[in-house]
Amino acid sequence: MTKTSKRNAMKYAAFFRNLNLGRLNCPNRTQLEAAFIAAGADAATSFLTNGTVVFVAGSNARAAKILTLARKTLQAECGLTEPAYIRSVDYLAELVALDPFAAIEPDQVYECCVSFLHADSSIMPASLPLESTRRDLEIFHYTGSEALSVSKKIGSSPGSPNAFLEKMLGLPATTRSWNTVLRLVRKHG
Repeated sequence: MTKTSKRNAMKYAAFFRNLNLGRLNCPNRTQLEAAFIAAGADAATSFLTNGTVVFVAGSNARAAKILTLARKTLQAECGLTEPAYIRSVDYLAELVALDPFAAIEPDQVYECCVSFLHADSSIMPASLPLESTRRDLEIFHYTGSEALSVSKKIGSSPGSPNAFLEKMLGLPATTRSWNTVLRLVRKHG
């Protein structure tokens, strides 16, 4: 029998900032998953190599506690000090169902992105859309905990939603391609 009854089990996704499996001060896949299991998750699976973990917990409060304990383990084992943000997979499925990028012409942008923001972050909806000085990035939607954006490649590099938001807000964030969220919801939703 698992720690959490199947009836109460919920899937969560943890999105780490600046974590690429196996790099300096980052865990490998086994260490990452084991940190969540040791912290009390019923199951944990690394998703891709970008610091995204899907894990099972019985409640939002339990998921937050598991993340806190897993981060402590990863700091002790690997030196990882980066923040991470959690969302329930059900919430991500609701976000996907809104189809926020439906009006975007894929051939007109480099990438569609979602940035997971620090709890103290706030963007005034009236100020949207926000555009970078180079016009290579546009933040067009704010959910209260995520910023949705499109980046364009101007010159040799595309706009960076994470760099733009961290500078503007003065707080850490982490960004994923919208495709990553779509794939995660398809697989774990």
